Amino acid sequence: MAFVSIPTSADIYIEVNGRKIAAAQSYKVKSSRESKYIEAFGSQEPVGTVGGRVQHWIELSRVCLYQTEGIDFYDLSGFNLVVVRPDCKIIYSGCEWADITQSASVGDVILEKVSLVASRRMKI
Repeated sequence: MAFVSIPTSADIYIEVNGRKIAAAQSYKVKSSRESKYIEAFGSQEPVGTVGGRVQHWIELSRVCLYQTEGIDFYDLSGFNLVVVRPDCKIIYSGCEWADITQSASVGDVILEKVSLVASRRMKI
């Protein structure tokens, strides 16, 4: 019987300078690549394709900010998103936030949904 581990909020977190500043309950990633055709003069069909720039769009749900002094999430730039899986760790680096939906009750610091763009993805 195989044991399958589902990521938890301890496994999905945002870090700045190696310090965890927030955890997320879940995430969804959409990566796209600008691919182009290689065309030859006189040919009706492309002779090949070439891959281009890769973009990563990440949507985090239920982001909980840790008690961090002096860090305002709205001022963050160039941070990392780390997703720990049973067999590897995926790091999205060079992240910038694109959209934030926030709601909170007294004493809570919860961002309901945060959309990020990342410049790089590394699997270790």
